[in-house]
Amino acid sequence: MPDKQQSKAAWVIGLMLSGLAINILGAELAAATGVVLYLDSIGTALASLFGGFVPGILVGFITNLIKAFIDGPSIYYGLINVLIAVFVAYFARRGWFDKIHKVIVPVLATGIFVGTISSILTWFLYGFATEGITADLAAWFNSKTFLSMFFSQITADVSIDLLDKLVSFYIAFAVFQLIPHKVRPNLMLTGWKQEPLSMEMLRIARKTRIRSLSLRAKILIVLIPSMFAIAIAGTLISYLIYVNMTIEDRKELGQTVATLETALIDPERVDDYIENGEKAPGYTDIEKKLTEISNSADDVEYIYVYRILEDGYHVVFDLDTPDLKGADPGEIVPIEDTFKPYLPQLLEGEEIEPLVYTDRYGYLLTVYKPIYDSEGHCSCYACVDISMKKLYDAGLIFLAKLFSLFFGLFIVILAVGLWLTKYHIILPVNTISYSVSHFAHDRDDAMEQHVKQIHELAIGTGDEVETLYDAVSKMADDDLAFTQDIQKKNDTIMQMQSGLIMILADIVESRDKCTGDHVRKTAKYVEIIMEQMKFMDIYTDQLTDEFMKNVCDSAPLHDVGKIHVPDAILNKPGKLTDEEFTIMKEHTTAGAEILDRAIELVPDTGYLREAKNLALYHHEKWNGTGYPMGVSGEDIPLSARIMAVADVFDALVSKRSYKEGMPFEKAMSIIHEGAGSHFDAEIVRAFESAEDEVRRVSEMTMEASVNRII
Repeated sequence: MPDKQQSKAAWVIGLMLSGLAINILGAELAAATGVVLYLDSIGTALASLFGGFVPGILVGFITNLIKAFIDGPSIYYGLINVLIAVFVAYFARRGWFDKIHKVIVPVLATGIFVGTISSILTWFLYGFATEGITADLAAWFNSKTFLSMFFSQITADVSIDLLDKLVSFYIAFAVFQLIPHKVRPNLMLTGWKQEPLSMEMLRIARKTRIRSLSLRAKILIVLIPSMFAIAIAGTLISYLIYVNMTIEDRKELGQTVATLETALIDPERVDDYIENGEKAPGYTDIEKKLTEISNSADDVEYIYVYRILEDGYHVVFDLDTPDLKGADPGEIVPIEDTFKPYLPQLLEGEEIEPLVYTDRYGYLLTVYKPIYDSEGHCSCYACVDISMKKLYDAGLIFLAKLFSLFFGLFIVILAVGLWLTKYHIILPVNTISYSVSHFAHDRDDAMEQHVKQIHELAIGTGDEVETLYDAVSKMADDDLAFTQDIQKKNDTIMQMQSGLIMILADIVESRDKCTGDHVRKTAKYVEIIMEQMKFMDIYTDQLTDEFMKNVCDSAPLHDVGKIHVPDAILNKPGKLTDEEFTIMKEHTTAGAEILDRAIELVPDTGYLREAKNLALYHHEKWNGTGYPMGVSGEDIPLSARIMAVADVFDALVSKRSYKEGMPFEKAMSIIHEGAGSHFDAEIVRAFESAEDEVRRVSEMTMEASVNRII
């Protein structure tokens, strides 16, 4: 474990130990001073405020485990401290402990809910409180109000709990505010198996879009029902074992008491006991001893001795109880329906298994033990009824204890399980998903940055998630290397394309002995015009980076159609005839046809489409009097309107076989005059604004121009 994680673990362990100590000391202080408070959850609140759900829940549960060594029943209230931790951590996460006036909300919510659960648990464990912190207040509510004992108990418990949480939570709030903000992150329990995420990345990772159920939800769907099923099964099995063991204990008790009865009864004198009752010698002494046996065992409800005949039970002894007077000796008691199936065995003097049943006398376990005379005949039966009501009450108490223990432990396991799942599965998987889904392919630098970020995650869960991360990292590396290789090849291809364009332009140009470096200069003018237009916010919606690059790359091809013009016309020293000019004008459509064939071979190349626009439309005029299509205004492609200015200007300032070059200022004035008729006025405005740069290019030698453009 890195030193930083060890240090953080030490802080969290220290927080939990401090919380345990504060809880125990607070409870002892409350007991010693006699204040009407518990003060055993201050440490739980502090652990939840600083450390989150898991430290708070563990401190709450362990507190009651420790207290159980002093006061055994405290173990059953572990659920209460766990619920307090859950409430505090929940409200702390939502900012309810940031301001003093907001703390009252968690005080009320926790006090009412937890106080009610605690009171119900106490009711099942002990019934109406006769001692303890809330006993006097519960008795007062019961005597002074219309509330029943149950609701008096709840009202008293909630009232004291509200007061306790008011004091405890505000003490915790005060400590929380005293701890510097820079220290608090050290106390928050985290379990990163990767480079910790920033708060922004953590928020994004938690909100990863999914198609149906999130991984967290699926884990909860599996975990919660499974744990509930285990808890219910464990509770039922434990309860059944408890009930069966208790019944066996009661049977053993009944057998013991019945055996003691048989030792007191003289089977040879049973007839005398039935006939004369208390007048029979020794009857009263036996009755007293039977009473002593009955009083010695709390669970013994009735002790009696019957002679069982077909007409009913003939009473030999039947002790009085506070609630029921026993039958007189010799009295015949009707046989209960429960025992009628066993009457043949009883008439034969056989011993039957103890019976558990419910009748008009209550929920009982009855033991019949035969008493035999000297000749081996059954003279009578020693009978014992063991009350099973206490078993029922004890069973409810036992269930309440099991529920409290299981549910408290359930929350502990659930919290720890979700915490481990969060840091070992959910966050790593969501982080990988986010990194892959936002992987950039548009720029090399962006790709390199994303690959670096993926490697910096350093996910090390040591399981399948780490294997997935390693595979994603390798894929990112391979993708970057492959993309960089493709980019290098693309750059080579683009250089080849640019070179081929210039070679093609040179081939065309070499046939025209007078054009010189026309194609190169016009390409440079086009670039200057577009940069100035972008600076001046002219047609910026069309002047994208891709558009500008395509126009610059394709500008040298605007006169490619001249390859079809005969040399005699192309290099004629004088003015062209109308027929010759008609042939010359066909270089626009011829260039478009050449580029159409190129586009068929490479359909997705944007610069070829712009090259076609330039070749076909660069002699069109804004007012529609140009050629070959006669279109006007913005129906002329933007690239061709730009080329029109550059082409005419270069033709004016350049020397031709049939003329000398025109002075710069004169050429600029002609371009200015053509704005709105020959040219797009906005493009002319941009061209004139870049006059200095245009002049510099126009004065460049052919060699210098070649060096700058290539």
